[in-house]
Amino acid sequence: MKKFKETQISDTVTIKELDTGELEQAFPVLSQLRTHLTLEAYLKLVKSMVSDGYRIICLFENGNTVAYAGFAAQLNLYYGAHIWVYDLVTDKARRGCGYGKLLLSYIEKYAKDNFLSCVALSSGLQREDAHKFYENSMDYQKTSYVFKKLL
Repeated sequence: MKKFKETQISDTVTIKELDTGELEQAFPVLSQLRTHLTLEAYLKLVKSMVSDGYRIICLFENGNTVAYAGFAAQLNLYYGAHIWVYDLVTDKARRGCGYGKLLLSYIEKYAKDNFLSCVALSSGLQREDAHKFYENSMDYQKTSYVFKKLL
C-alpha cells in the first residue's frame, strides 16, 4: 500500500500520515479515545502494530493535531480486502467542525483508489454520538455486534 500524500485542505488545515518519530504529537488527541493508555504504552504498542500494517493519519489545524485515525488494510472472508479503522477521534474542543468526516472520507478515498471493498470499524456501545455520526453523516450501516471475553 502506498503512503498517503500530505494534503493541504485549506490555509490552516492539513492531513498527513505520521511516521513512528511523530507519534508523541498525536497522543493528546488519541488519549481522549483510549483513556487507559499511557504515552509509553501507546508508543510501544503502535511501534509493534506498525509492523502489522497499522497506519496513522492526523488532521492538523495551524500545526496542532486535532483529529487522529489509526487503521490497517486487512483481508478476511466476510469483507474481502478492506480497511479496518481501529481508532478515530477528534479533539473534544474541535468536535462538530467536520474534521472526523474529513479523515474518514480521506480513508474511504484511499480504499477506493487501492481497490479495497469497504471501510469497516467498531464503536463502543456507549459512544452514541459517534454512532449517529457514522450513520447520519457518513452513511455507515450497523452490521454486527462485537463480543469479547476477558481472560
